[in-house]
Amino acid sequence: MPSASGAVPARPPAALADVLPCQRGGGELWFSELPAELEQAKMYCQQCPVCAVCLAGTLERIEPCGVRGGEIFHAGAILARKRPRATT
Repeated sequence: MPSASGAVPARPPAALADVLPCQRGGGELWFSELPAELEQAKMYCQQCPVCAVCLAGTLERIEPCGVRGGEIFHAGAILARKRPRATT
């Protein structure tokens, strides 16, 4: 649920937490290094009822990384896609 400033609180009320994909299960998916998992997290995010509010808050706070508001963030910027790590 958005706060007065429009940002999504760190811990939403229990009733809302049940419908927010990022609040179900562990948080590993939202901060994965695997491109396929990040794309899955983006898909879940884009179906979330507070996706737009979450994205606006993330941009306002300049979050450093993770999937938020249906976008992948790295170093505070939106990435269209995450490339896999190079193997040596």
